[in-house]
Amino acid sequence: MLEIDGSFGEGGGQVVRTAVALSALTGTPVRIRKIRAGRPKPGLAAQHCTAVRAVALACGAALEGCSAGSDTLVFEPGEIRHTAIALDIGTAGSIPLVLQAWLPVALVHGGSVTLTGGTEVEKSPTIDYFMQVFLPLLRAHGAEVRVEVRARGYYPAGGGEVHVTAGPSVLAPIDPARFPKEQGILSCTQNLPDHVADRQASAASAVLPDFPVTIDRRTGRSTGTSVTAWAGAKGASALGRLGLPAERVGRAAAEGLLAACAAPGAVDEHLADQLLVYLALSGGRYTAPTASSHALTACSLLSTFGYEIAVSGTSPAVFSA
Repeated sequence: MLEIDGSFGEGGGQVVRTAVALSALTGTPVRIRKIRAGRPKPGLAAQHCTAVRAVALACGAALEGCSAGSDTLVFEPGEIRHTAIALDIGTAGSIPLVLQAWLPVALVHGGSVTLTGGTEVEKSPTIDYFMQVFLPLLRAHGAEVRVEVRARGYYPAGGGEVHVTAGPSVLAPIDPARFPKEQGILSCTQNLPDHVADRQASAASAVLPDFPVTIDRRTGRSTGTSVTAWAGAKGASALGRLGLPAERVGRAAAEGLLAACAAPGAVDEHLADQLLVYLALSGGRYTAPTASSHALTACSLLSTFGYEIAVSGTSPAVFSA
């Protein structure tokens, strides 16, 4: 059984999500100790437990210690299989982060997952970043993935629901020549007056005047707003909050994208982290503004499972396998 120190490197939930995905993909049992040991609330949170269960169900894994607050997890994978899964995070925990763990495993034989929780939460990619930046790049390399956002979920009430279907897929080596060129702005609100989404969109459009704009207004369990802007393999998002003018939300997302586009590299810093498992599995190369602590942690973990990622340069950083 492979022993993993859950506090090494970046030391967050990324270690758990990546480790269980790689365990399933390689058939290697793992024991992860000291999970999130340096964080204000150490141990597994509901979001991490849901990610582990999603991967476990996709490969028939046996689990020990998969409960909130646990600092040790044992994951013993079985064979990856086509499954239909439904899981409720139980909080506004990030649905996109759960999908990060589940998707590379699901692409082996296909499957589906319905997740309830948060679609747009702090310190996580929005579901729209997942759909407009991350997934188009994977699809361009051969991934068959469909996403339906049935409900949006914001902190603290959550209640978002996302259904994802993956088909068996063999990805081509990652190649910047395949990267999509689409761009856009998406302004989302839930349980708020119509003008809020309009003001967000107008502010973002003033910064990015040539970008097509889409507005998504909904009602649901939770109340909130978000704006996501993207251009090819780079994106940025901003979340609204009580007392924050809608114009500032739209402008923050647009200016964040401008900053990402001005930075060196073919992908933004966050996408660079999210692509590493696929780079390890399929080969290829890409460049990013820098090798972040998240990326270096993932590279170290991949090496533990026998996948070597070469990292060279500083600005941009070059990732290759």
